[in-house]
Amino acid sequence: MSISRRDCLLGFGALLAGGAVSSIVDGGAKIVHAATPKRFEQVNGEFGWKPHKLDPKECAQVAYEGYWYKGYACGYGCFYSIIGVLGEKYGAPYNQFPFTMLEANKGGISDWGTICGALYGAAAAFALFWGRDERTPMVNELYRWYETTKLPIYNPGELAQGVKGEIPGNISNSVLCHISVSKWCHEHNIEATDKKRNERCGRLTADVSQKAVEIFNRKIEQGSNFKTAFPVQESVEYCGSCHQTQGTDSNWAKGVMDCTPCHSGSEATQNMFKNHP
Repeated sequence: MSISRRDCLLGFGALLAGGAVSSIVDGGAKIVHAATPKRFEQVNGEFGWKPHKLDPKECAQVAYEGYWYKGYACGYGCFYSIIGVLGEKYGAPYNQFPFTMLEANKGGISDWGTICGALYGAAAAFALFWGRDERTPMVNELYRWYETTKLPIYNPGELAQGVKGEIPGNISNSVLCHISVSKWCHEHNIEATDKKRNERCGRLTADVSQKAVEIFNRKIEQGSNFKTAFPVQESVEYCGSCHQTQGTDSNWAKGVMDCTPCHSGSEATQNMFKNHP
């Protein structure tokens, strides 16, 4: 039985589709299987997306709108205000991200009150462009700003989707949703289920976005020379001298968030001298 050139080419194409290549060696056919893709490899490489400068004020408005969009809230709003806006302006790959994944951060991740979703959204956006060593100063800058700044600042005016007018602010001293929200509600005698609290978080999402984009732009300008302008919290240095120092008897702690909201020694938290920790 003879095999035509056309049959040979068709067979070669089938082998390619099946993940193998047929090559003629010394008159015989040798099957060479295509290499299996390596685990964890990703398109454009790790941290391979190209950053572009954005307008912080424009992104803040998008973040506020994103907070209210279908109730997807803070993580979605902040992340979309960076990556989604890049997608609107530059197309792929930014516009191909499954943005609704960030909805999981609502309420400090499915109402568990852990990290503020807006802060996670910003850090996740940073991580699409820079690895840990490059990204950590950016996260430190944003998170320490959040701990020490009276928020919210942003006011959407007539575009407010929850409550119009002024909203009271406070300094949270914490990046945790539970503490940030609870402390604000307590200081202003506003229930967590009140529409004002939703409005507060929507505006705070805009604030985080604006600050994050300012950091994002500075990182593009300064590259590896980027340094955070915020010092390490006094409580972190004090507590860390025992709990985060190699060779001490109590080097058990991990983290650089402000220690005082949970370890202040107040009656509302715990007496660190009597019932430590």
